[in-house]
Amino acid sequence: MIMRRPKLLLADDHTMFSQGLQSLLEDEFDLVGAVGDGQALVEAAGRLKPDVIVVDISMPVMNGFDAVRQLKKEHVTAKIIFLTMHADDRLLAEAFRCGGSGYVLKQSAGEELIAGIRQVLAGHKYVTPLIATEWAEDVSKRIQETQKLTLTPRQPGYIHPHC
Repeated sequence: MIMRRPKLLLADDHTMFSQGLQSLLEDEFDLVGAVGDGQALVEAAGRLKPDVIVVDISMPVMNGFDAVRQLKKEHVTAKIIFLTMHADDRLLAEAFRCGGSGYVLKQSAGEELIAGIRQVLAGHKYVTPLIATEWAEDVSKRIQETQKLTLTPRQPGYIHPHC
C-alpha cells in the first residue's frame, strides 16, 4: 500500500525565503501551494485542503494570527506551524491561542522545521528548542522569585534565602 505524502501550504511574503523552503521540504511533503499574504492563505487553504500550513506571523493584507483565526472559524482542519523571526514568548503564546500547533524560528536549521511538521502531524505540539529553553528558564526564575517574595518559612514551597 502506498502512503500519500502530507500536503503542505506555505504562507510567507518573502519570495526567496519561500522558494528556499519549498526546495527544503519538497522531498518529504507534497507542496500544494505558496502564498504571500494572509488573505491569500485563507483563500488557498479552503481550496487546496492542506494537512499542514507553515505560516509567518508578519505578512501584508492580513497577518498570520488573523489568517489562522479566520481559518479556524471556517473549520479548516490543517495543522498550523508558525515559522517566524520573532523569539518572543508573548507571540508564542498567541500562536497557540489562535490555533497553532507549532512554533519554529527562521534562524533554526531546516531539519528542525521538518521535525516540527512531523510532530504536529503526529498530534503533538512543537516549540523550537531555541525558545522552549529560554521560556522554561524564565518561568522557573519567575516561580522562584515569587516564592521567595510571598512565602513564609512555614509555607510549603518556601525556598530558604541561602539556597
